[in-house]
Amino acid sequence: MKPEISRFLEVASAHLLLQSAPAISDGYEQSSVQTLAILLGVTREEAERAAARRVEENRALRTLFGEAVPLVSEEALRGRLSEAAEGHDESLLVSELEKGNAALRELLIALHTYVETLEGDDARAFESAIWRELALSTERRRLSLAPF
Repeated sequence: MKPEISRFLEVASAHLLLQSAPAISDGYEQSSVQTLAILLGVTREEAERAAARRVEENRALRTLFGEAVPLVSEEALRGRLSEAAEGHDESLLVSELEKGNAALRELLIALHTYVETLEGDDARAFESAIWRELALSTERRRLSLAPF
């Protein structure tokens, strides 16, 4: 047997929501089981896309950093951006992808802080590009909240 995490979480969530919760007479306990069912559904959704979302976001941030290099005159920041832009994810383990994402997001904060100090249309356009990526990042994390 090959246990598929997504399918297991889907079945467990559905069972708790449709079978177990209605059979419980205590309102508080029934609500607790329903909440657990919803959390299992959300966990299933996140587990299914965990690596893909992080790879996509890391790629988008690296692309943004490559586009920022010509705009940045501060040597240390420009070097960090260039290095990050040329980087890649070495592992598809979610924990490793998340660690890389955290470092890239920290660099994004430094870049955003720098760009906000610049004047001119190019700086404002790039600031808008940063905000677009932040909005896309939020969309990537959106949960459907479907129990199964």
